[in-house]
Amino acid sequence: MVMNSSDFPLVWMDLTQEPGHDHQKDFDEFEANLRRGEPFVLLTDTVPTVEAHEHLPQEKKRTALWMKKHKVELRRLVLAMIMVESNSAKRLGYKAFAAVFAKFWGYPLLLAESREQAVEMARELLPQEVR
Repeated sequence: MVMNSSDFPLVWMDLTQEPGHDHQKDFDEFEANLRRGEPFVLLTDTVPTVEAHEHLPQEKKRTALWMKKHKVELRRLVLAMIMVESNSAKRLGYKAFAAVFAKFWGYPLLLAESREQAVEMARELLPQEVR
């Protein structure tokens, strides 16, 4: 996952990963956004396949420990993850996954059919003073 925070509080993520990807850099980028202390919205238009997104057991454990450490900030500052998926059938399929996602990460997974709609949704979630 690569984060682009140049348009903060809109933070675009690329969820595709190359072999040998440095997960520590991902955690560092995420923590940098949390340290801002301001609410933000994650957005992505890259949806990895299940096979491409498989994590090794040690990566899963590391993520779980990181999430436990940052649970309060995640719930308070990350307003949502908005995933862009133009295919309506796939969006419908992701709705079932959204409940599991929210329980795991502590913030909702919302679906948009375009980048424009995702940005509009994100701006509606943000407090008036930071839109």
